[in-house]
Amino acid sequence: MHIHAESPGTPKVAGFFDPRTFSVQYVVSDPATRRCAIIDPVLDFDEKSGATATFHADELLAYVDRHGLEVEWILDTHPHADHFSAARYLKEKTGAPTAIGVYVKGVQALWKDLYNWPDFPDDGRQWDHLFTEGDTFRVGEVEGRIMFSPGHTKASITYVIGDAAFVHDTLFQPDGGTARADFPGGNAHKLWDSIQAILALPDNTRLFTGHDYMPGDREPEWESTVRTQREANIHLQGCPTADSFIAMRNERDAKLPMPKLILHALQVNIRGGALPEPEENGRRYLKIPLDALPGAAWGEARS
Repeated sequence: MHIHAESPGTPKVAGFFDPRTFSVQYVVSDPATRRCAIIDPVLDFDEKSGATATFHADELLAYVDRHGLEVEWILDTHPHADHFSAARYLKEKTGAPTAIGVYVKGVQALWKDLYNWPDFPDDGRQWDHLFTEGDTFRVGEVEGRIMFSPGHTKASITYVIGDAAFVHDTLFQPDGGTARADFPGGNAHKLWDSIQAILALPDNTRLFTGHDYMPGDREPEWESTVRTQREANIHLQGCPTADSFIAMRNERDAKLPMPKLILHALQVNIRGGALPEPEENGRRYLKIPLDALPGAAWGEARS
């Protein structure tokens, strides 16, 4: 965990790193009112045993309790491909509303077809609130607003809360570059446009990313600024035009294997973090479509 405290009137940001999925979860709080939002929480899942757990979500709850915070929002930036969302679990524990971008409907429609769920409701009803571009909300007295940031997925949004922007999987740390855009519904051109919109924010805007893969085996990091990204991001420095960036991104993505949990995670995450209902024997089951996606990792270790 790392805590970044700002002056009164701007949010305090606590980041929690999950080394299993390289994901970063956040608790964003208003020091004046002690109200907070939880962003991109992780529900633990071990694909080898099929076990689920709430270790990381409980760590967030312990932080909230320790600091006397009241949870106002449980927010996801998009339906994640590499971890299960703990939004539903945290709603049960706190009573706070869940939210995501309204654009999740398009992702639901795409993936319900892949999972052959003809009766699945793809209208976003699995969340309490659906945000659209330009919507505003509050965390205590700190105003937040929504930026639609597609490219990595067709549903990705950025939460701008005071001077902090939670940019999910668009920009990584400057030495990590940018996110892939080859998932179903992804688009490198839209990713470029989303990054340019983020970099049009004030130079001192704090940017918090959704993942860190620790290039060079450094310690995990997840905070930068607009200025730092503009001046030092390795993908943007090497590809300063839309055409060069799109060509780089498409070439790079074509060589990447799919995330190991994408087929597991999306069927949970398009349900707002709800696990499948138990069957008559009391067990829950995931449904894995065969031969559904490109990017088979035949060369990876079999352990």
